Amino acid sequence: QVRLQESGGGLVQAGGSLRLSCAVSGRSINTNARGWFRQAPSKEREFVAAISWNGDRTRYADSVEGRFTISRDDAKNTVDLQMDNLKPEDTATYYCATDLFFDTIHKGPSHWGQGTQVIVSS
Repeated sequence: QVRLQESGGGLVQAGGSLRLSCAVSGRSINTNARGWFRQAPSKEREFVAAISWNGDRTRYADSVEGRFTISRDDAKNTVDLQMDNLKPEDTATYYCATDLFFDTIHKGPSHWGQGTQVIVSS
């Protein structure tokens, strides 16, 4: 069983920064790809960023490329999302996720956290 718990959400002004963190526990956690997704009100959940099991590959949605940075620390069993230059359209509930394969995690991971809310005011 894999468990994920997000933290670090909150309210921030446009142009500001937030850092989300996700604690990961369970079986084979260090050999899985990890990612972040988000869901804005009245919208479908969408892919944000992913990182491979050893951190050598990353992938970002076009909407966050250059502003968000994903990282992982296997010693602490965490995956973080540094969000800079935030925009009102980044407002959403953010979910961390894991999956066995980096190449397909963006299509639908196998494990989800419960989410943390991010609100960006204009």
